[in-house]
Amino acid sequence: MGVRLIIDSACDMEKSEADRENILFLPLKTIFGEEEYLDGVTISHERFYEKLIEEDVIPKTSQVVPFEYGEVFKEVLASGDSAVVITISSKLSGTHASAVIAARGYEDRIYVVDSGNVSIGEQILVRYAMQLRDQGLEAGEIAAKLNEEKKKACLVALLDTLEYLKLGGRISKTSAFAGELLSIKPVISVEDGEIKVVGKARGSKKGNNLLNLKVNEKGGIDFEKPICLGYTGLNNHLLQKYIADSEALWKDYTGKLPISMIGSTVGTHAGPGAVAVAFFTKI
Repeated sequence: MGVRLIIDSACDMEKSEADRENILFLPLKTIFGEEEYLDGVTISHERFYEKLIEEDVIPKTSQVVPFEYGEVFKEVLASGDSAVVITISSKLSGTHASAVIAARGYEDRIYVVDSGNVSIGEQILVRYAMQLRDQGLEAGEIAAKLNEEKKKACLVALLDTLEYLKLGGRISKTSAFAGELLSIKPVISVEDGEIKVVGKARGSKKGNNLLNLKVNEKGGIDFEKPICLGYTGLNNHLLQKYIADSEALWKDYTGKLPISMIGSTVGTHAGPGAVAVAFFTKI
């Protein structure tokens, strides 16, 4: 009996990589007005940002529903396998609840883990689960380790603009206008399963320094566990600038870490130009 990993698109792992790694991939929906897309399947992250910039409408995301999980669970159970399901934070989406509903009656074979995170913060848990699976652990053992280690999983991001926080109603128009005039760069983090603004800096250089300060405040990076860097928008120029500005932190790992284009779940609120770091803390 094998162990299958089941993920949702909110972790921002590309479906092509999930397929290569024998991971089952379930997409959330991205909705622009009347148009609905399957995240990472019928709309790429590149096309998402093109539409985000081109169109006046603010997109929405919609959860994976229980039926969709149920169909995948049937496939896993029919093959005699067990599964570990890793989901976006239950405080950010109903996707986790959908997985729990679909797994009822199969708790000895299907283990649902609430990542308490999103995007690359969720993805590092997926990558940790991949390591545990490849080491031969059973599904229940993997789920138990994920539930313990997720307490140390962190996502911190520096935004390049306040515009999309304003459009999404997370900050006032007055605050956004003043912030843009002063070139304010907010830092966001996932705290207790929710996205929160945890700091602000004036200008990109100070913003990068603040991002690293917030990383250190979390307890520093455990380089023995999965790490992921991410960016929003159509290029990673600001991510490369952050890496260059933070040479002391990243010089031994340049070119060795996975880099993900962050998708709609976070990109809707961050807008283009954000830089993100996901890691497990040392303590």
